[in-house]
Amino acid sequence: MADNIRTVKHATCTFCGCVCDDMELTVDMDKKVITKAKNACVLGRAWFAEHHIEDRPAAMIDGKEVTVEEAIEEAAQVLAGAKFPITYGLSDTTCEAQRQAVAITDIIRGTLDTTTSVCHGPSGLAFQGVGESTMSLGEVKNRADLVIYWGGNPAESHPRHFRYAVTPKGMFIPNGKKDRTVVMIDVRKTPSAPVADILIQIKPGKDFELLWALRAKVKGKKVDPKIEEITGVPLSTINDLVERMKNCRYGVLFFGMGLTMTRGRHFNSGALLALATDLNEFTHFVAKPVRGHGNVTGADNVVSWQTGYPFGVNFSRGFPRFNPGEFTTVDTLSHGDADAALIIASDPASNFPKAAIEHLKTIPVISLDTKQTLTSKIAHVAFATATYGINTTGTVYRMDDVPIPLRPAFDSPYPSDEEILTAIRKRVHELILSRRGARGATGEAKVASKQVL
Repeated sequence: MADNIRTVKHATCTFCGCVCDDMELTVDMDKKVITKAKNACVLGRAWFAEHHIEDRPAAMIDGKEVTVEEAIEEAAQVLAGAKFPITYGLSDTTCEAQRQAVAITDIIRGTLDTTTSVCHGPSGLAFQGVGESTMSLGEVKNRADLVIYWGGNPAESHPRHFRYAVTPKGMFIPNGKKDRTVVMIDVRKTPSAPVADILIQIKPGKDFELLWALRAKVKGKKVDPKIEEITGVPLSTINDLVERMKNCRYGVLFFGMGLTMTRGRHFNSGALLALATDLNEFTHFVAKPVRGHGNVTGADNVVSWQTGYPFGVNFSRGFPRFNPGEFTTVDTLSHGDADAALIIASDPASNFPKAAIEHLKTIPVISLDTKQTLTSKIAHVAFATATYGINTTGTVYRMDDVPIPLRPAFDSPYPSDEEILTAIRKRVHELILSRRGARGATGEAKVASKQVL
């Protein structure tokens, strides 16, 4: 029996953006289950323990089982024949699969979007307008003596994030937590609050005002004492925080969706990034969004290096155009623009606005997912795929833009996202070339006919 137990060291957990790569997995190869995940947090343990191979067809068309090859052909025909196809998701698959999705969307001159558009999309806009003073989590571990969490609750969303920023002993932080000051800024007291040395409770929707007041004080400007009435934060607290920020050796601002998905959105992110820039006149200060999905940072990187933009990219004119609000998926669906959809490792049918979901139900959807979802149930073509990190190799990006390799625990009977998307890309390319060739031949015939007449 012992021969059927496998140990996988240095495995990577792809549940959240921390992408912890120090897992030690114990795998029952007979049952194809992970029985133990050493070093995993409560979310990671659930991610590994709950993983099992679903007994469902590898491919279906309109709810009927077909071969994978038949499904690939149908998916390619749908995408090649669409006038305004969209590609969405990508945050829970490998960078290698993401590259294939970008190529498909480019070939069919569609619109490409990731889940970033409904989470840290405003941060992407702010990066372009303000810039970003950034770092790796290793730097934070070894150097940061002031850590500020703004609009996030890592104790519940990223339980092991504290091992980078709060508790670890580092090269220049030999006593760990004792050498750090941790500040939590949020609209309520969250389960993360106990690790904080300073807890600042702000009025909902007033993040921008507080950030702008902090920027003013950093620059030596006067701030009206009425700021407490506006933000709920006393001027004395603002003054104390500014002094701590200006006099630390290495400061970091981690910000979450409490900043990006509330009143202000990209203005909030821009103000925070600008604050980090202002503070670099006095000390070393950095800022970084805390990302949710296991490879959403990889999606941003892959789409950016392939197109020049992180999300909401349209290829209809033969070159990439970026316009959030027009080319982001919620908008293309809500406006009724899309006439076909390629959904990869995402379930928009369960969480998009009603108008978007209703339109999604009216168009042919191609779904790739490891589990059956509401989106796969309404899909015209549905593929069951292997789970990245558990069943497949590849590359993912940690939230600090550091690439991490994947070491799978056991094989899956289903193909990977990369394999399916590569096959669709090749077939779509053939179809597009043949149709362009046919149009060219038709055009030449018309010209010849006119010349004869």
